[in-house]
Amino acid sequence: MGRIFLSAGHGGFENGVTDPGAIAGGTTEAQEMIQLRDLMVLELRSRSFEVLLVPDDLSESQSAFWINSRAQTGDVAFEMHLGAFTNPSLRGATCYYIANNDQREKQAEFLLLSMLRRVPQLPSRGALPDTASGLGRLSFCRDIIPASLFMEVAYLTNPSDRQLLQTKRRDFAIGLSEGVSAWSRAIDSGAPLDPVPIYPTINIRINGQVYGEQGILISNNAYIPVDLVDSLKADLSAIPQVRRVNYRGVVYVKAVELRDFDISVGWDKATRTVILQSILKICKGTIDRIMGHGNTAEVQLVEFLKQQNAEALGLYPDLAQLFREEGSVEGVNYDIAFCQMLLETNFLRFSGTLKPTQNNFGGLGGIGAGAGSEGATFTSARIGVRAQIQHLKAYASTEPVVQEIVDPRFRFVTRGVAPLLSQLSGRWEADLTYGDRILAIVRQLYESASLL
Repeated sequence: MGRIFLSAGHGGFENGVTDPGAIAGGTTEAQEMIQLRDLMVLELRSRSFEVLLVPDDLSESQSAFWINSRAQTGDVAFEMHLGAFTNPSLRGATCYYIANNDQREKQAEFLLLSMLRRVPQLPSRGALPDTASGLGRLSFCRDIIPASLFMEVAYLTNPSDRQLLQTKRRDFAIGLSEGVSAWSRAIDSGAPLDPVPIYPTINIRINGQVYGEQGILISNNAYIPVDLVDSLKADLSAIPQVRRVNYRGVVYVKAVELRDFDISVGWDKATRTVILQSILKICKGTIDRIMGHGNTAEVQLVEFLKQQNAEALGLYPDLAQLFREEGSVEGVNYDIAFCQMLLETNFLRFSGTLKPTQNNFGGLGGIGAGAGSEGATFTSARIGVRAQIQHLKAYASTEPVVQEIVDPRFRFVTRGVAPLLSQLSGRWEADLTYGDRILAIVRQLYESASLL
């Protein structure tokens, strides 16, 4: 059986200095790829493959020499990187192959699909020739004797990609190992790669009517034909990272991503039907406006939270009531505030820097050098909710606050600069998709409450 060379891509010396690769989010490309590479080693060796690790302290040219001096017939070489760009919204995975090599192109597509089956949340940027890379050529594709592929598994500079990699690293490793092991067997034996799997079909219902064509189910995600998307007047060019899959001559897109076009997406498990609703029952012009009245009942907020994290109700049984009461007093849409809380606390799992004892549900910062990196602390859940509501009102309105101000940073906000959720992006959080992420949860809430 052929052997597998694995390279984490960075960490060696280039031009006399250590090359950590891209740096973002408190980590480096080298650190992330070495951890991913090490997990892949365990997966591949458990499948009885011989894996050779390219030393991390070698430069690009030294790595090529190291591999070539040890290469044997039937070996393959795989190097992984992370993309980086000044625009943090750019995301997704790309697999590069040597240009004008049709066989290697198919292998790159196979490897990319293998990883995305395990991490379906990650957009695909496709398999591309190395001439399409920023350098115009990739040494790992051209200067390596064994069959070789070069993959950017995600974008380090995109917060969503970075979080996905750090929380689902094992899924990345399993998907890549499945692809690399199948590729290695095909190279060693000369046989074609395993065929693309057969995906189960699903039904589609739109605006109460059965659609004449079926969709497919990939990793428990519903995909619909792109022709249906066109008929819904959804312009996918506005969101180029939307995941597309070419299956049996038809292009499919992930249905859940149509929520960005004000299309409700639901699922009927009993009939295996994806349900699309293009007519909003809630006024389109107010769904993302921070000031206003919420549209849900308290029991609907509680039920939605229970669906996401049942244990949260034991920790904060009255939180939905607090958001409705405090939001109504100040004229802030409590649905939006509640969904912001769900985002900031990871549905009250508190998996980030916030702690339950802080009663800080909006990620509010403190004041002064002693505030700490974890943010402000409040004496009770109600006061914490009140502070978040007041901070939202500070951004969204110039109207006076009804209750005594408990938000420690209220006076630092320029009043009324962010009446819409999207305008919180880059203000409340540095993440430029922050408002969109809250709005996505609002839509999920309204779908669960049958309001969309």
